Amino acid sequence: RQFDAIWQDEQALQDVKDEILRRLEVMYKENSPEFIYFVTIYNLFKGFLQDAKNYESLQTRTGFENTVIWNKLYDFQRDGVIGAINKIETYGGCIIADSVGLGKTFEALAVIKYYELRNHRVLVLAPKKLRENWAIYRLNDKRNILAEDRFSYDLLNHTDLSRERGYSGDINLEHVNWGNYDLVVIDESHNFRNNDPRNDRVTRYSRLMNDIIKAGVKTKVLMLSATPVNNKLDDLKNQIAFITEGNDKALAETVNIKSISQTIRRAQSQFNKWSNLPEEERTTERLLDMLNWDYFTLLDSLTIARSRRHIEKYYNVNAIGSFPTRLKLINIKETIDAKDEFPPLEKINNEILRLRLAVYSPMQYILPHKRAIYNEKYDTKVANGRIFKQTDRENNLVYLMKSNLLKRLESSIHSFSLTLEN
Repeated sequence: RQFDAIWQDEQALQDVKDEILRRLEVMYKENSPEFIYFVTIYNLFKGFLQDAKNYESLQTRTGFENTVIWNKLYDFQRDGVIGAINKIETYGGCIIADSVGLGKTFEALAVIKYYELRNHRVLVLAPKKLRENWAIYRLNDKRNILAEDRFSYDLLNHTDLSRERGYSGDINLEHVNWGNYDLVVIDESHNFRNNDPRNDRVTRYSRLMNDIIKAGVKTKVLMLSATPVNNKLDDLKNQIAFITEGNDKALAETVNIKSISQTIRRAQSQFNKWSNLPEEERTTERLLDMLNWDYFTLLDSLTIARSRRHIEKYYNVNAIGSFPTRLKLINIKETIDAKDEFPPLEKINNEILRLRLAVYSPMQYILPHKRAIYNEKYDTKVANGRIFKQTDRENNLVYLMKSNLLKRLESSIHSFSLTLEN
């Protein structure tokens, strides 16, 4: 009866017969091999066609090709710039992860100039030690080879995100309109790979996400890093979050990635399985076969990563000259101390691992019937409703202190001794 009722209800039904017939006709139509070949080629390379279209747009709309920075780029760098702009316009951001020495800074400067020509306000965030690398291109200085381009981006240090007042260069941090930047360029973006919430202060990650990217005008993001992943793939997830404004489903409609975090979690799981394989089976080809396909889609959508070998294979190296040839490594094994009195490193490491470092983990020593009180007081609620436990925070601190002991030993035996004594 319910079926009959719905069948007779014209408003509840939609006649799709014509659409089904049309699709069947397409599926069963006899197409020539030539047509199938061209359709296949088009779908494989339509992304490159879009890049070419964007390049024409760059030339005709902004006069971008007349800038000094554009004319100083090599062909592979120009392709990187066009690809980055395309990804920024399509998805809201891009990570340029070219290998060290391939000119990521100049590629970023070209992207910046493109947006400055469109009257966009740009902020560059750089590590303090690299500040001068960026500052020189804004100055009326003989050393500025790009002076004619008149760059006008604001420049701040990563550490300035932790400050409320004072000056950074000529910028008064107390008066910065953080939400008014159209483009943020983050040099060495792997420094923002961790998103650990804090109760006592606003972290740099949180300041960047909430006060700059999410606040005010729509902010596009360009990140630069030769090593966007350090220890785990979550490093990449936390950087991608700047592009998506923390929206885990931001790529669902564009590239059919329903959950960025799930995609990265599956890839991490497969990588862990690959890492545990016997050495003879742990090949690059095996890893590529094991990783989920949507992970590659994610990388292809938001990142640009070329190596020197890639450049040598696909570009005319006569224009840029060959890369330096790396000499074979010469390994020199020396004892730790001249008198050969220091214990083996393996023994030292085992001793460090045995340390409890109780002063850094007081929660471990609270009476069982009192723990709930302290858990409620110190545990922190983070994204997705998860709880960041105080015990986990203290365990991380213990591991950090153990790692610090090894680093002090790596520095010198004297440094190691001072740490133990103090």
